[in-house]
Amino acid sequence: MQPLKFDEDIRPLSEFRAGVASFVKQVNDTGRPLVLTQRGRGVAVVVDIHEFEDMRERLALLEDITVAEAQLAAGEGIPHAEAKARIMANIQQCR
Repeated sequence: MQPLKFDEDIRPLSEFRAGVASFVKQVNDTGRPLVLTQRGRGVAVVVDIHEFEDMRERLALLEDITVAEAQLAAGEGIPHAEAKARIMANIQQCR
């Protein structure tokens, strides 16, 4: 995601309502998010759909890492050699 340009990427909600198509085009063209404000406070962020999907994938990966770290801390991990052997056995069974 591109960094915000504060003079271009923060707009009042009322301005967004009046020109939705042009703001969506801006987000798609620049790859930068658009922060919408109401009464001077941020209320929403508009991002490109591909960036949103990428963010969801990164979040899912971080959640998986958090779960794995907790499992390791609880002693639920297995040694690398054993994990590799299990994977290789599964691959052989699929052939």
